[in-house]
Amino acid sequence: MKLVEKNILEVKGLKKYFPLYAGLFRHHVGDIKAVDGIDFAIPNGKVLGMLGESGSGKSTAARAAIRLIEPTAGDIYFNGKSLIELSQPDLRKLRKEIQIIFQDPYASLNPRKTIGENIGEPLLYHNIVNTRDEQRDHVADILIKIGLSPDMMLSYPHEFSGGQQQRICIGRAIALNPKLIICDEAVSALDVSLQAQILNLLIELKESYQFSFLFISHDVSVIRYISDEVAILYLGKMVEQGPASEVLNSPKQAYTQALLAATPSIYPQRKRIN
Repeated sequence: MKLVEKNILEVKGLKKYFPLYAGLFRHHVGDIKAVDGIDFAIPNGKVLGMLGESGSGKSTAARAAIRLIEPTAGDIYFNGKSLIELSQPDLRKLRKEIQIIFQDPYASLNPRKTIGENIGEPLLYHNIVNTRDEQRDHVADILIKIGLSPDMMLSYPHEFSGGQQQRICIGRAIALNPKLIICDEAVSALDVSLQAQILNLLIELKESYQFSFLFISHDVSVIRYISDEVAILYLGKMVEQGPASEVLNSPKQAYTQALLAATPSIYPQRKRIN
């Protein structure tokens, strides 16, 4: 009998509307429907790639799904527990199990703090370590795992390249040993060679620690490389979803077909077959 994979995150009917106001008395005249009733799930230890053009609602959907911004409607279950019903104190306690890696690594690191402090302070806050010595040893171990030297923990973010800064952000995310990591365009600000290094690092960490990922990108080749499952978003709605090989090789919806057709080919002399 085939075992059914348990989902680390399940989202049902997720909506996020931003109200529009007009007039002297600021009357509510409508809504921007950034996310409009989508469903998706992330199996344990798998990567769900969320693909769509800019403005399709990918980042908003991800942030609403973990209540980084409050959703307008929908049901969200993390490890079987309803996130919607959690109070803010309980939600803060749960944050160590859900981490996010942002697009701009420099903007997400505190420039006034050393790398050791950027990675190490959450360890003390969430009681992962109890002393400064334990914190320093843990940070050193994390730096080795992400391909950096422990000697770098006394340096500041501006002393590192973009690729190294993103490695530091990844280190900060994995330091708390989360169950789910959200990568919000985590490689789009890097050049192609650095993208490959960061993607390979994420894959190695996933295989070693069985992390689950929600990977957001507008780049089809990146999604194809890292994803087990794929969800296609367009104007806040879910257009198509399923196994990555199925959706990206045999798309059923017209929008998915158009999105894939717009992807540059490594063999430009060949005609694309519709």
